[in-house]
Amino acid sequence: MSVLPILHWPDKRLSERCAHVGQRDMRPLIADMFDTMYAANGRGLAAPQVGVMKRLFVFDTTWKDGDKAPMVMIDPVVIACERIPVVMEEMCLSVPGLAVPVERHTAVTMQWTDETGDIHMGDFDGADARVIQHEFDHLNGKLHLDRIDPALRETLEKPWLAARA
Repeated sequence: MSVLPILHWPDKRLSERCAHVGQRDMRPLIADMFDTMYAANGRGLAAPQVGVMKRLFVFDTTWKDGDKAPMVMIDPVVIACERIPVVMEEMCLSVPGLAVPVERHTAVTMQWTDETGDIHMGDFDGADARVIQHEFDHLNGKLHLDRIDPALRETLEKPWLAARA
């Protein structure tokens, strides 16, 4: 297991839609993704963020406050969303240091495959729902920046990009 390099925006791969994983064994990648996420002090990490253009992500919303509860979703599908949106600031490991206000649903119902090939369906709310929606966006080539007002985005991204030039 190892820590992988995390792609930073504006890397074009972060704007690409990912391919389905299918029946491939992704356990070595998943282990590396968890190592990478924990080392980066994150709560979630999607495969495209480490340059793997496949539909999978890992997350653990509890590890900073207590015990680890790692989860992986392979080829996830959003079945339903709570219609009540909530705006909260989000950060992204691919856009380090830039918190933006993002509107997300308060709860989601997901279907996914786990690392052993078993199919699951479950309901998630709170931090889990927010992180799942954030990581799911990565699989579709979207960043949290893509979910904010264009004028606000321009105001926030100019100094962020300038600081990295």
